[in-house]
Amino acid sequence: MKNTLKIFTLVCLLSPTLNAGETISLFDGKTLKGWKTVIAEDASLWSVVDGVITGGDGVHEIPHNSFLYTVKEYEDFEFRCLFKLSGDPATGFINSGIQYRSSSDGEHMIGYQADIGDGFWGDIYDEQRRRIALLKGDLTTLNKILKPNGWNSYIVRCQGNHHETYINGVKVADYVEKDPSIPSKGVFGIQLHKGGKAIIEFSDITLTKL
Repeated sequence: MKNTLKIFTLVCLLSPTLNAGETISLFDGKTLKGWKTVIAEDASLWSVVDGVITGGDGVHEIPHNSFLYTVKEYEDFEFRCLFKLSGDPATGFINSGIQYRSSSDGEHMIGYQADIGDGFWGDIYDEQRRRIALLKGDLTTLNKILKPNGWNSYIVRCQGNHHETYINGVKVADYVEKDPSIPSKGVFGIQLHKGGKAIIEFSDITLTKL
């Protein structure tokens, strides 16, 4: 009995739970600890520069979709971050996104994506699963304050089958998932879309459990 109690205590210490309302940081500001790439060779595309997660260099074209994602999975949450997407559209497609409730099959990232980039701001896209925009972002208000090549904020809030996304504090999408077979738990990821000579930057990444 004593040995069982000791084992239980050790497991609790090694696997702390996140309580409702508790906020944690998903990025330590210095390293990519807790994150990994879907394709091992893509590690060279991702780094921490001046305290910011950085994908791409703005010099070389992105050969294929690359994803950096969290090792841990999450279910009901409010995800917050600051982000900046930059690059010359003349060099090719400049786009990114935030994966959530997602998974990796070793080659692709599969799951919901809160889209980033001209023509797709605020869309909720189903990456590698249904491969469609589940909902287009409403940019009526956002267009007045969006900084296309500057720093903006993103909030992704999920509770049960209800999804909400906000850019710069403006709600751009409100989606209810009607397919009960779609997983309600998964990892977060950052996309660097193939095409142009792009740079995607993320900082102040936090998660609050709902």
